Amino acid sequence: MRLVIVGASGNAGTALLRRVRTESDIEPVGVSRRAPDPAGPYADLPWHSLDVGDDDAAERLASIFAGADAVVNLAWQIQPSHDQRRLYRTNVLGSRAVFRAALRAGVPTLVHASSVGVYAPGPKRAFVKETWLRTGVPESSYSRHKVLVERMLDEIESDHPTLRVVRVRPGLIFQRDAGTEIGRYFAGPLLPARLLRPGWIPVLPAHPGLRMQAVHADDLAEAYLRIVRADVRGAFNLAAGPVLDPEVVASAFHGVPLPVPGFALEGAAALTWWLRLQPVDRGWVRLALKAPLMSCDRAAADLGWRPETDAVSALRELVAGMAARAHTDSPPLSADSGKPGRMGGLLRGRLPGTGNPY
Repeated sequence: MRLVIVGASGNAGTALLRRVRTESDIEPVGVSRRAPDPAGPYADLPWHSLDVGDDDAAERLASIFAGADAVVNLAWQIQPSHDQRRLYRTNVLGSRAVFRAALRAGVPTLVHASSVGVYAPGPKRAFVKETWLRTGVPESSYSRHKVLVERMLDEIESDHPTLRVVRVRPGLIFQRDAGTEIGRYFAGPLLPARLLRPGWIPVLPAHPGLRMQAVHADDLAEAYLRIVRADVRGAFNLAAGPVLDPEVVASAFHGVPLPVPGFALEGAAALTWWLRLQPVDRGWVRLALKAPLMSCDRAAADLGWRPETDAVSALRELVAGMAARAHTDSPPLSADSGKPGRMGGLLRGRLPGTGNPY
């Protein structure tokens, strides 16, 4: 099986490469904006350097996809949050290029990385199925882009019924190797990450809406592999238990939950983002407060998928990775101190939420 992975050098892509390389009948091919150093999971693998947002991306991707049995699209940009045109170019136009290329090349299976962010606001004490309304959280550009891309897939499925289309909707994706990357994208250079090493976070903001789900990247990779091998279509929610709420996280990290109103959380994010102190805008807080909890019953029933790592353990692993500045030799997961979101980048004038970290 020839499997082309677009965005193969990122968080989920790195985990998927680790998983598929153990399968003797799978020939993975990596596509990324910049090819990683040929080490670890990236070694001995055909790589194609390509920016999915380029005008000729669809044409170039079609030649790469020729003869592929399946394409998994993981390409997505979280930062720079202050450059919405760049994010739209990669996330929406780039996804369109991948889809058009798959159709031109006659690829039989297209798997796309969507998100819990595609869902409309929903319950925090119950779990929604894959049929939940997909209108997103409008204040979040990430959510809006996920909605637009899934609407493209709706049209493709309608116009090309022989193409097997699968959408993967995970919660937060954690692994140790992504510690440096996630620190850059969501915390910025002012976070004293090394102080997290003892596993102690003294105070955590508490709000009834701060109930989220997560999945370990290796469990997500297992789900992708099962999807590629199975004759399934449609969407799959993917998350591990327990739900991560302030009480659960405080217990795990020996901290104290401090009640904070939602408007204060959003206001603090908006102000510090506007001042370029950190890279997370108000929309991310709004998404965290409003995104529903997901039922993963379909993944269990149709794929036989059950996560091996619980959400608290995955979070502990990530935080340990942030403290240790864990990384890999790919551009997105790099430990380069000069990148945006790192102190070296800040000293060079690369403020949080600006500059392309990919």
